[in-house]
Amino acid sequence: MKFRIAENSLFAILLRSNWWVSFLVAGGIVLLSSLLLPAQFIVYGAIVAAPFLVIGFIAAWRQLQAPGAASIAATVERVAAMSREELTAALEEGFRREGHTVSRIDSPGADLELTRGGRTVLVSCRRWKAGRTGVEPLRELQALREARNAQGASCVAIGEVTDTALAFAARHGIALMQGPELTALLRGKALSRRA
Repeated sequence: MKFRIAENSLFAILLRSNWWVSFLVAGGIVLLSSLLLPAQFIVYGAIVAAPFLVIGFIAAWRQLQAPGAASIAATVERVAAMSREELTAALEEGFRREGHTVSRIDSPGADLELTRGGRTVLVSCRRWKAGRTGVEPLRELQALREARNAQGASCVAIGEVTDTALAFAARHGIALMQGPELTALLRGKALSRRA
């Protein structure tokens, strides 16, 4: 069983923030401890800062691993030049590296079905080259998700996503795989053949 932090907890917010924010909070706790607590209890106040330091290191590691703007632009350019078959194969390889069991499906709403830990996610990459992604492909994906009782859904889109589509995706919990997500997934082998 994987441990999950509540999305709006203090630690989850700090993990999404810049790394230095957690270190600033830890420093503030240590400073307040030294000002407000008797000398023999300062060490206990400082111990309270330890989780914030750990979160700061985790956030720093994640931010160092995140793809940069040049890498994202290069990935989007490569993905735009791929055929549908090449993209599907690259996505399959990337998802398999992440530990998913991947199978192709022939359906109007999705191209891949991912399974890991008893959880099923449908992935649509049919209209990845569209300059502007509207709500219709997301509706098709959501309908298929409901028909197959899948727990998750994801749509690949390298172009602009309309506000209506963004709202629909948020309302139905559909993940949008755009430049940063594709760069992280396709890093390494999946794109090296195209380089």
